[in-house]
Amino acid sequence: MHAINYKTLAFKGHLTGRLRISIVSTGKYVMPFFLSGFMNKHDSVELTMDVTNKNRVIESLENNEVDFALVSILPQGLAIEKLDLLQNKLYLVGGIKPKTKTPLPAKEAFKDIPLIFREKGSGTRQVMERFIEQHKIAVLKKMELTSNEAVKQSLLAGLGYSVMPLIGIKNELHQGELHIIPVKGMPVKTTWSLVWLRGKKHSPVSLSFLDYVKTAKKEIIQERFSWYEQY
Repeated sequence: MHAINYKTLAFKGHLTGRLRISIVSTGKYVMPFFLSGFMNKHDSVELTMDVTNKNRVIESLENNEVDFALVSILPQGLAIEKLDLLQNKLYLVGGIKPKTKTPLPAKEAFKDIPLIFREKGSGTRQVMERFIEQHKIAVLKKMELTSNEAVKQSLLAGLGYSVMPLIGIKNELHQGELHIIPVKGMPVKTTWSLVWLRGKKHSPVSLSFLDYVKTAKKEIIQERFSWYEQY
């Protein structure tokens, strides 16, 4: 039935088919804005978007289960092509307003504060652990949670601090519910990238989407992420 519907719509000149994307959990604050214009223009295209952790995203990419994946840390040992979308900035964040705007040395900023970690396999956790290791910080681990949203709610409840992507806390920062703790060496920066297997034979839908993102990327960033530049 799907095949018949696709063929009928294609005969009428519509772009048809299914677009399959796997994204890391914090990518849900990024990817929809790069999809909305395309999906609104091509209402015969079906979208399947799996929001999961980094390990599962890479697995689905490696098994060729998806057209594209959105990651902030590029997979190692996998032949891929990529299109960079947006810079990813990570800060130490908490619910208590810092006493000073002067960036503190990392060891001092992290001293004796309860830290909330993402689960193993998370790209955010990988960045956080790398920063802690580079600065030889002794941490007080408070808890481990399996989603960015769960971490955010725990910070709002006053359960601790965490290193979080700026992209996911826009409203909480503007409303004064969460605060960036100024730390030397932060923000830690990575890049949100749309990736696919090297040499992949794209479907007409995925090829059209890739062309759309390349053309519209600058306008989308300017319209949707201009607030991002002030940090």
